[in-house]
Amino acid sequence: MRKFALAIVVVFCAAWLRAAEDSFGCYTIVVGREASADGSVLLAHNEDDSGRRLVNIHKVPARPLRRGEVFTLKSGATLPHAGPLPGLLWLQIPGADFADTYVSELGVAVTSDSCPSREDKGELSEGGIGFSLRRLAVERARTAREAVRIAGEMISRYGYSSSGRAYIFTDAREGWVLHAVKGKRWVARRVPDDEVAVIANRYIITGVDLTDGVNFQGSPDVVDYATRRGWYDADRDGEFDFAIAYSKPANYADAGNVLRQWRGLDLLASKPPKPDARLPFSFKPRRSVRLNDLFRVLRDHFEGTPYDTSDHYRKGSPNSGASRTICTESTQYAFVVQLRDGLPEDIAHVAWIARRRPDSNGFSPWYVSMATAPHGAGHEDAESAWRDHFAPLPAGVFEDPGLAFTTYAKLSEAVDRQYRQRIAKVQKIWRNHEEFLFKDLKDHEKEFVFLLQNNRALARHIIDNYIHGLEYRKRFLADELLREIR
Repeated sequence: MRKFALAIVVVFCAAWLRAAEDSFGCYTIVVGREASADGSVLLAHNEDDSGRRLVNIHKVPARPLRRGEVFTLKSGATLPHAGPLPGLLWLQIPGADFADTYVSELGVAVTSDSCPSREDKGELSEGGIGFSLRRLAVERARTAREAVRIAGEMISRYGYSSSGRAYIFTDAREGWVLHAVKGKRWVARRVPDDEVAVIANRYIITGVDLTDGVNFQGSPDVVDYATRRGWYDADRDGEFDFAIAYSKPANYADAGNVLRQWRGLDLLASKPPKPDARLPFSFKPRRSVRLNDLFRVLRDHFEGTPYDTSDHYRKGSPNSGASRTICTESTQYAFVVQLRDGLPEDIAHVAWIARRRPDSNGFSPWYVSMATAPHGAGHEDAESAWRDHFAPLPAGVFEDPGLAFTTYAKLSEAVDRQYRQRIAKVQKIWRNHEEFLFKDLKDHEKEFVFLLQNNRALARHIIDNYIHGLEYRKRFLADELLREIR
């Protein structure tokens, strides 16, 4: 423990006062159903990717398999589809290998964080698997546990093509964290129902017990392999710790990652640890977690702590300051997925989405079951988007006024130019809007349950129009704010 703490201090001194430059830095929170205020499993995420990006949101319709259809990996390898394809809500960043999020109409969600490993000899077959893994798993799975198993089977078969990553799979009953290592080794652990887990670009699974099939899945040789490579020695290290054994050491101890993980505990945990401590896989929250608690974390820049290097915005925007914050310059989209039991499948699963930076934009609800995404959510249809994912984007797409993302991106940029003068007004508008949405959605869902029991087709039409209307209202607010503060 003393050596670990010393290492953290050294890295803090060397790395803390640097510009945020991790192009793969993301942030994820999983809330078990007994830890949330409404009994749902919650999945919160900031997607961070450097450079000029575009965020499309697509609704992929459910459909039967076409005769002879196969799933084609990015490498060109193919495998047969396993059955009918469920409808998907797909948050896409064109051109990116590891930036997309999926939620299926069956209530299975997946997102990810880059977690570089120390593996330098990972075995790949048929080019390995990476980009396609999350979609393949969610299309085939009916539960998060099953999605983990499928993802693990694909990693074992093809080998994971990137250095390392944490995939987070959730459904209305469970949340799982899967750590993939370059090559054919992986491990996954279930988040306890009454606890919360935070992932900030570093592995968080510590002890591994593959005899406990309720809570763990993974490669059977995960300990033996680490021993053979010299990453773990039982006499020297004591109990096996996956995160320490398999992480790239500099990344595991990186100040930006450690502090962001700690900050989630600081804001949510009943007993927050010190930031230089060995942080736990999961923890009990100080109170039942609500949606706006997670919005608050996703918008955070260490305000009110010694780690706020913007001096509460006196030194400019905290998104592009010296510290690596949870919400940062490279945040392209944020969401909280609410997966609920006990409601009709048409309204059971909701994704609360904010595009570009969530500190300067608002969250609004999208039912996963909606038939279509609102107008302006993407620059092409879902099938074309999958086919063209790695193709060059059309000229002028970043300035296209017909795309909602253009408005949200410009609003974030306008706020950042005079952050201290503008952020309070913008956040008040969005806070009021979100409080209205919490109540309005709750009231409408009582009506939706009744309508679905009597005329489902008509009810679905009414529900889609309602959600589309909320999204257009949010976009109107963003346009108004942009005109006021430009």
